Amino acid sequence: MPSISQRGVIMPSSPIRKLVPYSDAAKARGLRVFHLNIGQPDILSPEVALSAVKNAKIPIIEYTHSAGMPEYRRKLSKYYASVGIDISPDQMLVTCGGSEAVLFAFMSCLDPLDEIIIPEPFYANYEAFAAAAGACVVPITSTIDNGFTLPSIEEFEKVITHKTKAIMICNPNNPTGYLYSEKEMMQLRELILKHDLFLICDEVYREFCYDGAKYFSSMYLEGVEQNVVMVDSVSKRYSECGLRIGLLATKNKDVIASSMKLAQARLCPPTFGQIAAMASLDVPEEYFREMNKEYCKRRNFLLDGLNKIPGVFSPMPRGAFYTVARLPIDDSEKFCIWLLSDFSYNNQTVMLAPAAGFYSNRTLGKNEVRIAYCLNCEDLAIAIDLLARALKQYPGRTPESGSPLNEYERRLRGEE
Repeated sequence: MPSISQRGVIMPSSPIRKLVPYSDAAKARGLRVFHLNIGQPDILSPEVALSAVKNAKIPIIEYTHSAGMPEYRRKLSKYYASVGIDISPDQMLVTCGGSEAVLFAFMSCLDPLDEIIIPEPFYANYEAFAAAAGACVVPITSTIDNGFTLPSIEEFEKVITHKTKAIMICNPNNPTGYLYSEKEMMQLRELILKHDLFLICDEVYREFCYDGAKYFSSMYLEGVEQNVVMVDSVSKRYSECGLRIGLLATKNKDVIASSMKLAQARLCPPTFGQIAAMASLDVPEEYFREMNKEYCKRRNFLLDGLNKIPGVFSPMPRGAFYTVARLPIDDSEKFCIWLLSDFSYNNQTVMLAPAAGFYSNRTLGKNEVRIAYCLNCEDLAIAIDLLARALKQYPGRTPESGSPLNEYERRLRGEE
């Protein structure tokens, strides 16, 4: 029997989706599963987007332009201008979700065996896209104890070699919810300028910033316009994950030209997805204010509940809708499987994402989980109670080490 490719062998499984068979089995047994494992918003998709698809008078569903509908890109250019980003329609490509935008960026910026530095924990599919491009992810570790702040520039410098071609960040961050500051972004600017590297920035959670924190885009950085590649998506912003509409934007003409070849090879983005996404740009600002308010309420409720459970510690995220929590357990994947296969209370259980899958160094994150607060507070209350009960029963529970508040935590909680 012929063997599969090495690319297929090294391609990592999704830590977010790999436990789905256990979840399906739990549901088949009659359990209600509270999904804290996946960033699927429960906020209603905008009615204007749904109406645009329902009322589209299209006698033939034709191919669109490989870069995306021109009218959509023109409208996107105006949207970006409204958030201080100067980008023209010919400096962007509409993609099949943000995932394809990341893949195009990797394949256009990185040669096989080139290295890309990414602070870990990071969105697990980055490693999969790097494998598809033949590139190597070089991780530098951020830790839960300091709230997952950007590792020092000295740490970046230690791993930069002649093979290093790019740095990537997600801002606000998935899986940690960390929001990179203007100061940190300026530090990255100096680094990519010094070493002439690409900075690939995933900015799909732009609207999800809390506590009055200011979002600072990679596209704001001056003097490195040719180095910056931005990835975006409508999935989270408008609760439209199934549309599969994303974006790659850069002022680097060579990256656009290379990505365009890839775009032509896959022909075009989804027609109806673009129609809905284009209509979504008409959503009033009130939509985002209410969404932000709701997620902030959920975040506060979840973090308060988590940190009251003995042995559990999670820093306060300031963006996106995720947090990473440290639990008194031996192995997060074993625990997450156990929750679905062996534990239940009142015919209910909870599904989490093992955080080890978000680290390139698989020895890290063994006692951490990523939690998405995409459920309403009533459901979150049940999920938190289930987690607390499960931790009392889990046979692999470890002694509580305690989580004394460090300076970072005291500052976030206003206890200075």
